[in-house]
Amino acid sequence: MTATQTHCPYCALQCGMTLTPEIPLRPGMPGVRLEPAEFPVNRGGLCAKGFTAADLLDHTDRLLTPLVRKEPGNRDSPLREASWEEAYERIVTAIRTSQQEYGPDSVGCFGGGGLTNEKAYTLGKFVRVALRSSAIDYNGRFCMSSAATAANRALGIDRGLPFPLADVAEARTVLLVGANPADAMPPSMQYLDTGRANGAKHIVVDPRRTNTANGAHLHLQPLPGTDLALANGLLHIAIREGWVDEAFIAARTEGFAAVKAATNAYWPERVERMTGVPETQLRETVRLLATEGPSMILTARGAEQHSNGTNTAQAWLNLALALGLVGKPFSGYGTITGQGNGQGGREHGQKADQLPGYRRLDDPAARAHVASVWGIDPAELPQPGRSAYEMIDALGSDAGVKTLWILASNIVVSAPHSGNVVGKLRQLDFLVVSDIFRSETAELADVVLPTAQWAEEEGTMTNLEGRVIRRRMALPPPPMVKSDLTVLNELAGLLGRGEFFTDEPEAVFEELRRASAGGIADYAGISYQRIDEEQGVFWPCPSEEHPGTPRLFADGFPTASGRARFIRVDHRDPAEVPDKTFPYVLTTGRNMQQYQSGTQTRRVRALTVALPEPRAEIHPDLARRHGIADGDLVELRSRRGAATLRARLSDGIRPDTVFAPFHWPGANALTNPALDPHSKMPAFKACAIAISRAPEGIPVSAASPEEMVGN
Repeated sequence: MTATQTHCPYCALQCGMTLTPEIPLRPGMPGVRLEPAEFPVNRGGLCAKGFTAADLLDHTDRLLTPLVRKEPGNRDSPLREASWEEAYERIVTAIRTSQQEYGPDSVGCFGGGGLTNEKAYTLGKFVRVALRSSAIDYNGRFCMSSAATAANRALGIDRGLPFPLADVAEARTVLLVGANPADAMPPSMQYLDTGRANGAKHIVVDPRRTNTANGAHLHLQPLPGTDLALANGLLHIAIREGWVDEAFIAARTEGFAAVKAATNAYWPERVERMTGVPETQLRETVRLLATEGPSMILTARGAEQHSNGTNTAQAWLNLALALGLVGKPFSGYGTITGQGNGQGGREHGQKADQLPGYRRLDDPAARAHVASVWGIDPAELPQPGRSAYEMIDALGSDAGVKTLWILASNIVVSAPHSGNVVGKLRQLDFLVVSDIFRSETAELADVVLPTAQWAEEEGTMTNLEGRVIRRRMALPPPPMVKSDLTVLNELAGLLGRGEFFTDEPEAVFEELRRASAGGIADYAGISYQRIDEEQGVFWPCPSEEHPGTPRLFADGFPTASGRARFIRVDHRDPAEVPDKTFPYVLTTGRNMQQYQSGTQTRRVRALTVALPEPRAEIHPDLARRHGIADGDLVELRSRRGAATLRARLSDGIRPDTVFAPFHWPGANALTNPALDPHSKMPAFKACAIAISRAPEGIPVSAASPEEMVGN
C-alpha cells in the first residue's frame, strides 16, 4: 500500500501527516489510516481535529451528487439529487439572466480561506474573466484583513509570521495579544513550551484566562476593545523609561515623531483606567520586552477583529518598531494566521481589490501585467468591488449581487449579524453553494454542488509562516464528486470563456507563478518539484535560483523609502459600548475541539462527545447577579438578535465580559457588523449584550436559518 505525505485540512499550521489506504469500514467508501508526520512545523504532533480529519472522508452526511430544488425558483421546495448537466444548466441560465437584466456585477462569488492557492487564484480569475464581474470577496476578510492592512502600511508586506514558527522557541520574551494557540493550534505550543523550559517569559493579553494564559509569566486582562490604548500606554512607558531603540529608529524607520507625540496622552494611570490592566503589569511588560530579549510581539484575532482593528494592529507594530525588535534574529512582530490557507488565500485574487501576487486591482501596472498573463486586454478587468460584508449586505438590492456562488464558506454561521445574512441570502434571485456537507448556508441554496475533500485533490497551501507546501491526493473523490477547479473550468467553458482556464493543478500553479512574478507575494521561483525537495518554500522567491525567504526585514523593508513606517493611531471606543439595556461585553472565539463554522468538526463524533454544545463563559459574580448556576441555559441578547447557550462559570474571565464560541449557529446572531474603515473587518470581538437565565427545554443556540432570521 502506498503512503501519501500531505497536510491537515484545518488551521494555518498545515501540520504534516501521512495517509495510507486500508480496508474500508463501510463498503463503497474509502478506507485510510492517518498518522502524524515529521514535518518542520508540527514535528510529529497533531491536535484532536487533525487526528480525526480522515473521519469525514466517508461520513454518511457527505454530499455525493449535485442537489437542486424540486421546483425551480422555489427555495421552500425540497432539494433533490440531480446530474451535473442539470445543475450546470440551472447555474448558467441564472448567470445569463442576471447579467442580461442587471449587468455583469449582478453575479458574484464568495470564496474561502481553505481553498488551495490554485483554486483561490482560479476563482479570482473566473470572476474577472469568465463573469467579467467585480463582485468577489471571501471569508478571510473576517480573519486576517486588519493585520494585513496594518503590516502593508508599516512594513510594505503582509506575511503573517515574517520568520519560521520555530524561531518562537528561541525568543526570551513573547507577548501574545488576543491569541490562544493552546486551543486554536495546539501543535504550535511545543515552541512556547520549549522557550519556557529554557527560561523564556511569556505575556498573554486576553480578557479570559485561557489555556495559553495559564502557562504565562504575566496575564493582562483588558476590557475588550481597549487593546490600542494598552499598546500606546506600553509605548509611553518605553519612551519615558528610555527603552526605545533610538539607533534602530533613526536608521531604519520614519514617522516616529508623530507617534511619540501621540503617546503623551497615554500615561500609565489613564491606561489602567481605560483598560483595567494594573500599572505594575504595564511596566513589567515593557521591561521584559525591552531588556530580556530577543523579544516578539504576536497578535491574533482578539486584537484585530474590531471596528478599529487595523489601527490596533498598527499600535502593536509601532511598539515593536520602537523597541527595535523587527528584522533581528528570533525577534520581531507577527500575526498568527487562522485559516488553513488564510495566507495564500489572500494573496492571489479572492479579495475584492486584489490581483495575484498581492497586486492592487486599481494599479494600472498590475492590471497590465496580470492581463498579459491571462491573455486579455487590461480594459476588460473590472475595478475593485465591495468587501465581504458590504457585498453580503447589498445582496438582492438594485445595485447588489442577484446571483451568488459561495465556495468553501458557511456565512450563515460565520458572518456577523447572521440574522441579517440569512435575510439577504433569501433576497437573492439565485444561490449556489459548493461544499462537502449540507451546511446551514447550503440549506438556503437553489443548487448545491458536492466538492472534493482535502485528501482527494492536488494543490498548494501557504501556511502561517509563508511556507508554500503541497497538498497531495491520497485517494480519488467519489464518482459524482468534482474538484472546485474542474467545476470552475467547466462553467467557464459553458460561459464561452473556456480557453482561458484549465483544471490541472500544476498547470494552474505554473500560471500563478507568472502572474505573481514581481509582486509583493512573488512565487515565481517556487515549483512543485522544489516544494517536494525542500519541504516547502518560503515566499518571496522571485527566481528558481533564489533560496526563498524564511526571515524578512534583515536588510530592509519593501516600502518606497526602504524604511518601516510608524503611523500615529489613537484609541476610540468600540462601535458599540455597554449601556443600561445591554450592560455587558460579548467577545467570541475558538474552542479546541471545533473549527470555524463547525461544518466539518461538528460531524466528528470524538470531537462532539468532548464538546457537544456551545457554552457561554461567565464570571461567577456576574452569574450570581442574574441567578445563573453552572450548566444553566442562558439567553444572550444584543441589538441584533438572541442566542441560548449553556453557562460555564469561570473566575478566569472579566466580570463584565461574556465569551461565546463561534463554531455553532448563535454567537454571530449577536455580533456587530460595524466595519473597520481600512480593512472592512467586522467587529466580532466586542458588542454590548444583556444576559438572563433561560428556561430549560429550549434549543441551545439558534439551530436553523429560520430561527436565526427570526431573531
